Amino acid sequence: MAASLLPATAFNNYRIGQVRLYMHSDQLQKGIMCFSVHLQNRRCNIKLYTKPYRSISRNSVLRAFATAGSLEVDGEHQGNRVSSGVLSPNNSQRSENLLDISSNPLDSMSDFERQLQELFNEVKTMIMKGNKNDAVDLLQANYEAVKEQMDAGARGIEEAAILDIIALGYMAAGDFKIVGSLLDMLNEVVESLKGDEPLLDSILIHMGSMYSALGKFEKSMPAYGRALEIQEREHGDNSTVLVTPLLGLAKVLSSIGRATKAVDLYHRVINILELSRGAESEDLVVPLIGLGNLLIKEGRATDAENPFIRILNIYKKLYGKDNERVGLAMCSLANVKCAKGNVDEAIHLYRHALKLFEDSKSMALDDDIMEKTRIDLAELLHEVGRGKEGRELLKECLLTTEKYRGKEHPSLVTHLINLATSYSRSKDFVEAERLLRASLQIMMKTVDPDDQSITFPMLHLAVTLYNLNQDDEAEKLALEVLHIREKAFGEESLPVGEALDCLVPIQTRLGKDDSDLLEMLKRVLRIQEKVFGYESEEVMETLKKIVFYSDKMGLKDEKFALKRRLSMLRNKYKQTVRY
Repeated sequence: MAASLLPATAFNNYRIGQVRLYMHSDQLQKGIMCFSVHLQNRRCNIKLYTKPYRSISRNSVLRAFATAGSLEVDGEHQGNRVSSGVLSPNNSQRSENLLDISSNPLDSMSDFERQLQELFNEVKTMIMKGNKNDAVDLLQANYEAVKEQMDAGARGIEEAAILDIIALGYMAAGDFKIVGSLLDMLNEVVESLKGDEPLLDSILIHMGSMYSALGKFEKSMPAYGRALEIQEREHGDNSTVLVTPLLGLAKVLSSIGRATKAVDLYHRVINILELSRGAESEDLVVPLIGLGNLLIKEGRATDAENPFIRILNIYKKLYGKDNERVGLAMCSLANVKCAKGNVDEAIHLYRHALKLFEDSKSMALDDDIMEKTRIDLAELLHEVGRGKEGRELLKECLLTTEKYRGKEHPSLVTHLINLATSYSRSKDFVEAERLLRASLQIMMKTVDPDDQSITFPMLHLAVTLYNLNQDDEAEKLALEVLHIREKAFGEESLPVGEALDCLVPIQTRLGKDDSDLLEMLKRVLRIQEKVFGYESEEVMETLKKIVFYSDKMGLKDEKFALKRRLSMLRNKYKQTVRY
């Protein structure tokens, strides 16, 4: 029942489907704005709603267009920062923009594009200011207007562009279910459009990005592929315009296990940028991150080292060896060193990076990146038996958060649990108990009693109390965790299996009925088989326990089949399994 250290965002990230938005704008609610829009030789008269639906008459049509890079799904906007995570294709932007939206100022955009961009900016502003309902009203008004237009037979590039911006808006609002249906409607429109339609390549890139964010890779890939074909035909095979769809395709391919093809695409992007921008351009950082992380994922740590060394050298040359960007690159390189088994080098890089962050004039002491680096280094130090050093870093995280956010801020919970985990590893369960009770007190003031997030410190505390021989309270907490998780995730979910696995040894020592314990273990086994597979190590460990109880209860027929299965798994993992 060992636990790993948690990142600072652990509790937020545990909730599925959250969206983080980095959007700023000051416009809004200045009255109804109507525009006459002309696209090349096509005629249309499009009225764009710029105020919540309840204050608008329903007699006109719509809005659309923006950059998919304006929103991030299940990730953080990194800007020029190096991230240890795989680059998201949601950094897609208009084909003319490449990697920097500022290269396409509003003055160079058509009236139609400008109006679409303004709509998206207004939606972002509403969401940023907490007016999500107003944003949804505005999107719904435009949707109903464009739907009315489409029902009347209009299914051209204007309607596609409007559906695109509405989908992006709902994406920013976090309503993914509606996004999926909007994308399917949009897909029907773009399938009938010719490749020379203006804006089509950008719309397709947005579609690829949104489908990818929804995990619909089978639909994301054709969208990116068609956008790439359009841009190759118009700009040639080596244009920087191709970078966005190529990166999107590479991300999709890596997500569906086609690593070889994804690696080829990353190399193609790197070659394009080297020819256009030079071998030391900062634009190379994005594809180098994607390539390096994919190679690590594929177990090719040696090959992954070169991309991150290149990033480090690029930042050193552009910003100097003491810049915080160099520290970020060092963290990514440290991750590679860990994968290669070069622990001492990784620790040195992490410590050097932390020193750069602490000395930086632009990075606050409570910066999330600095916090994550401390936690990553602390985890590594614990793994190599240097827990005391790691614990000092965790204390620093806790004290910094207390200083800048207060002693009862919810973000303290992560650090309290991490520090408690460290003390548990060193068998100081008394101090671990104190920290876990403090974390629970904070959470009880900020979430509902049956909120699933409260089960993290609660289950940790149950395990700690078990180690302190306080079995009655440990059982009470474990049962409460089980009840909350069953309600939140379902009875056959992995979080429920974790709770059951902790409950069994507690109730064993309390002398509970063996048949009940055996049924709980069989339930854990079913969950693990479903999640990890029938031949996983997790399944093997649970089989050991089931065999023990079957033997204890004299279930000879059942025990024979279980022993045979366990023997096969033992041979697979070449481990000595005692039963």
